[in-house]
Amino acid sequence: MIPWLNKIRENVMVKKQVLALFDDAAKAADANEAVMKEGVKPGDIEIMTGCPYPEGAFGEHDKPHRVYRFPFIGALLGFSMAMLITAGTQLSWPLITGGKPILSLPPMVIIAYEGTLLGAVLFTIVGVLFESRLPRVGLGLYDDRITEGYIGLLLNVTEDNDFAIKKLLQKHGAQELKEEG
Repeated sequence: MIPWLNKIRENVMVKKQVLALFDDAAKAADANEAVMKEGVKPGDIEIMTGCPYPEGAFGEHDKPHRVYRFPFIGALLGFSMAMLITAGTQLSWPLITGGKPILSLPPMVIIAYEGTLLGAVLFTIVGVLFESRLPRVGLGLYDDRITEGYIGLLLNVTEDNDFAIKKLLQKHGAQELKEEG
């Protein structure tokens, strides 16, 4: 079979959400590991807790972030815009004083510095919001008991492996299973 065709079919497959509630962190970690062995991709698994746990406590993969790219892009855009505005302003209204050049660098450097910082700060804020997936339009499945100490394992599963995943979660000690729809 053609590899790219499989990728398209995989993306087109209808996925639904299943939320499993666990009362113990060890059970949730075991279930997470078993679900990944069953074939659910790490990107389709989300662990929800009401209290902080160390990174990787549930065997989840480390998601790479791209927050560091946003300030650089913002700084470049801010610098470019500042230079464009200052040069455009000086060329639009040329005030020749004492034979000095129309494009004066010392004032341009100050405006370029401010524009660079402004762009970097604004793009950093946008980057943090983007990487945090905020604002979230729909929360999807949720249970209030997660804030009371339960651990939620939210899975995006296909119709094909839905039944097997539910059985696996129950086998690993899920207190309750909820599904979308």
